[in-house]
Amino acid sequence: MLEYGLMKPYPNISCFSTTRHGGCSEGAYASFNCTHYCGDLQENVEQNKRLLSSLLAQPPRALVIPRQTHSTNVRIVTSIPEREELEDVDALVTREQGLCLCISTADCIPVLLYDDKNQVIAAAHAGWRGTVGNIVGKTIVTMKKNYGTDGKDVMACIGPGISLEAFEVGDEVYAAFEEAGFDMNRIARKYEKWHLDLWEANRIQLLEQGVKPERIETAGLCTYNHYEDFFSARRLGIHSGRILSGIMLHQMNGK
Repeated sequence: MLEYGLMKPYPNISCFSTTRHGGCSEGAYASFNCTHYCGDLQENVEQNKRLLSSLLAQPPRALVIPRQTHSTNVRIVTSIPEREELEDVDALVTREQGLCLCISTADCIPVLLYDDKNQVIAAAHAGWRGTVGNIVGKTIVTMKKNYGTDGKDVMACIGPGISLEAFEVGDEVYAAFEEAGFDMNRIARKYEKWHLDLWEANRIQLLEQGVKPERIETAGLCTYNHYEDFFSARRLGIHSGRILSGIMLHQMNGK
């Protein structure tokens, strides 16, 4: 698993993104796919999830994995949710201990958040549609409204995803970002077609919410270029595995 240096000083937190290696899934799901709705055999997914739980510093009460739809829907989690409660959800927020909030990606950008003052965590799925819709900003606003989060108290990890060099888009996608008010000089480059920098676009939205630059870590790992280590839908097709990025507040005394 990929861990984040920004979170290492905090022993009460688990924060990670999985790689493709070390699981039991096969084919385009090989081998460490933990996402249940992308077409993999359910018995393999469950075995991989059990393995993941055993690898964390503290086994979670639950891996909370929403069924994402590229929406900007943010859900507050106060107990272990039923599967239907996680339909059409692209960001999760909690301050409950032992619940590992997870985001599934395969080129989109996972963003993991920790308010170290109020002990609140969040996980957001920022594909291009979610980024245009400011899902990261909406997630922090949800943390603020419900738990008193201030942006300056947030640490953010931007996980593996498609890079500017690999993310070629059509004019309509470029126009969507432009209409949303992004500084296109900062996030776009023109080669034969437009290319967009989703890492930087989400970093900008974090800064706009008051997150300090030194409290943002970007993994800088391109899933498209490193598809042997991280799942990439553009390389492997939609019917393939997903990276799972998660964050959890540990239970006090392990209980």
